[in-house]
Amino acid sequence: MESLLIKAADYLVYQLIGLAPESTFGSALHYFLVGTTHIILLVIIITYIMGIVQSYLPLNKIRAYLEKNKKFGIGNLLASSLGAVTPFCSCSSIPLFVGMMQSRIPLGIALSFLITSPLVNEVAIAMFIVSYGWKFTIIYVLFGILLGVVGGIILDKIGMAKYVADWVKNLAETHAVEDNDERSFGERLPEIHAETVQTLKKLIPYILVGLAIGSFIHGFVPQSFFEKYINADNPFAVPIAVLTAIPLYIDAVGILPVIDSLIAKGVPMGTAIAFMMGAVGLSLPEALLLKKVMKKQLIITFFSTIGLGMILAGYFFNIMFS
Repeated sequence: MESLLIKAADYLVYQLIGLAPESTFGSALHYFLVGTTHIILLVIIITYIMGIVQSYLPLNKIRAYLEKNKKFGIGNLLASSLGAVTPFCSCSSIPLFVGMMQSRIPLGIALSFLITSPLVNEVAIAMFIVSYGWKFTIIYVLFGILLGVVGGIILDKIGMAKYVADWVKNLAETHAVEDNDERSFGERLPEIHAETVQTLKKLIPYILVGLAIGSFIHGFVPQSFFEKYINADNPFAVPIAVLTAIPLYIDAVGILPVIDSLIAKGVPMGTAIAFMMGAVGLSLPEALLLKKVMKKQLIITFFSTIGLGMILAGYFFNIMFS
């Protein structure tokens, strides 16, 4: 699907409008069109699927199991592992996060999914194996899952659940149904559609704003800017890499050529990985989208906790693969 979107954007931007591929505005507009179409289609599909799943799954039993095992971190591990095998970026993971909250899944468990999902991608894993080998890939995947588990547990333990947006809490209350619901799919569909439309109206405007900002940076900020400040001679390169990556919006597959280029320019492996983690897991578009489902206290704590984990990961990979 993405290749078709790229071809359509090529025709619209470079042929119909007549912008040059090497122009900054042309590059930014092309990136925005491909990213927006791709993400919005994914968000619509995922939100509808989650609505159907929530309507049929025995959510009370699932929730009871997760809450029973929450103190052992089993629920967090399951959610983080689910995130590792789902091919979603940070923005397209949010509808699933909303769906989990709507199903009254504990916040920490839902956050474990939200943290790991954009960081670990099966296509990116295959490319990692080819480029950097099995050892690096296995350590990276385990670190992505561990970050999700630990981050989710920490955010739950410090009482962040009260900072979920009120409209998400209201969805959870109105969606509290019995597991023995015997309605047919046709009878459930109007309710599923209404809830999906309500969620999409909340999310899509923030997707557009976030991707517009990410596209501007993609088109107008040269790669040399990052190479200058995250080189091997800077002892603060790892935290700088995470912070400078946040305004971007690139998925784990799309950023791999950037990572290869940075490493080829002499940027240490761990610093480049920290940059990748910041771009795919803590992007500004994601923050703008999360603003609709979380209150600012939770967003700030979420970004701070996960950002610290990414910085530690960067230093760890620098030590392991220097």
